Amino acid sequence: MLKKYLFLLSSAFLLVACAPLPMTTPDDQAGKAVEDSDRLNTSSRHQEWVTVQNGDKTIHAWVVYPEVSEKRPVVLLIHENRGLNDWARGMADQVAEAGYIAVAPDLLSDFSETEKQTSDFADEDAARTALSTLDPKGVMADLQAVADYAKTIPASDGTLVSAGFCWGGAQAFQFASESDDLALSLVFYGTGPTESSVYETISAPVYGFYGGADERVNATIAQSEQYMNEAGKQYDYQIYEGAGHAFMRSGEDPNGEPSNITARNAAWERMKKIFSTL
Repeated sequence: MLKKYLFLLSSAFLLVACAPLPMTTPDDQAGKAVEDSDRLNTSSRHQEWVTVQNGDKTIHAWVVYPEVSEKRPVVLLIHENRGLNDWARGMADQVAEAGYIAVAPDLLSDFSETEKQTSDFADEDAARTALSTLDPKGVMADLQAVADYAKTIPASDGTLVSAGFCWGGAQAFQFASESDDLALSLVFYGTGPTESSVYETISAPVYGFYGGADERVNATIAQSEQYMNEAGKQYDYQIYEGAGHAFMRSGEDPNGEPSNITARNAAWERMKKIFSTL
């Protein structure tokens, strides 16, 4: 019971941390949404919706394939607390552009009779509220079902990695302790599990990406590092000076904060370098 409470508390913390940035105006958000949509509409890569069954539940997932001739690793992308919006789908396209198969599940799938996926919610606030009510064990079960699907993709070389952002970063860290399928896990400004025993079951290296101006999340790094070291696990992280929370999203805005843009570009290069070791 205590373990579930602590995980719920960690998830709730990330839901607050992933709230819209205070310096972002409605016009800025609208402009960014157009850019995200443009990427999806103009991409030359094959993109498709698939459905994955987890018992009676139907999980919607966005899959993007790289333009390559050989089998490639699959990257399981876990969205922020905004749900699987255009930015998250656009990130999947960027991962595919880098040469990897991207599978991005919508973890708001089958939320209710009328809300079957993120696009069915009235707005981001409604999606955020819905995510805060999800059962942590259910989220892990959904991710495992999608991971099982990913292993069956004919174009895959059998290698599976995960990458999560904000709320999704916390899920990626937790999933690394739940699944034996992962070759590695990337955590973008997400908190680690709060119980030391959870770290003992992590089998894949974990790579962290954090903004220097994101003290709410960064305050948890030392504890995660201690638990990872005690469990003999690999935990390599980078803190990007001056960058705020969610810099991978905000750093895509060419008119945004220079520190976020710099961090986003550096993190993207680090991400590709890590993937190149697969």
